[in-house]
Amino acid sequence: MATQLTTPADTNFSKTIRILVADDHPIVRQGLVAILQDQSDMDVIAEADNGRQAIELFRQHQPDIAIVDLQMPEIGGVEAIATIRAEFPRACIIMLTIYDTDEDIYQGLRAGAKAYLLKDTPCREILEVIRIVGNGQRYVPAIVGNKLAAHMERPNLSEREREVVELMTQGKSNKAIAKVLNVSENTVKYHATNLMAKLGVRDRTHAVVMALRQGIVKL
Repeated sequence: MATQLTTPADTNFSKTIRILVADDHPIVRQGLVAILQDQSDMDVIAEADNGRQAIELFRQHQPDIAIVDLQMPEIGGVEAIATIRAEFPRACIIMLTIYDTDEDIYQGLRAGAKAYLLKDTPCREILEVIRIVGNGQRYVPAIVGNKLAAHMERPNLSEREREVVELMTQGKSNKAIAKVLNVSENTVKYHATNLMAKLGVRDRTHAVVMALRQGIVKL
């Protein structure tokens, strides 16, 4: 079982934890809701199937905890988390996602999430984490913490470098990338060289592989 980075306080609640669940996959969302509703100290007060709805429902209900999927339509999970936290600085949000790349972890925690869990996390652990976060603690599994530490140690790609590597992932040549970005081919080569240096690779193929592995881009 994963370990948290902080020592949780007493997780026995004297009140019911009011929860918002946001996930665009009905089966996943409904399954999680059923598990949570079976707990005597938890109550799902709202469900959202996209990021925009998650923000609106949080404003309306102001739950104790929001469980948010990172990949949702209309507004992505990271943006939804950042928007909620900007309006409600004390909001407690748990990311629940299928992605375990260090970029997703970094972006989610940077947006203000209190915990990061994968969708294949055992139910018992999910319930434990909800209670931990409800007590004001953060929770990051050890393996996630290691990925986050690795991310912090490497230089971040600039926005333009991200655009270039994303187009590289689509199989576009430097000439084609230059046309899409409306820049010169030499400018594309300059950004490609920089991003390969930052990723610690020597060619385009390995740059794409590394970018995919780290979650900088997705297929």
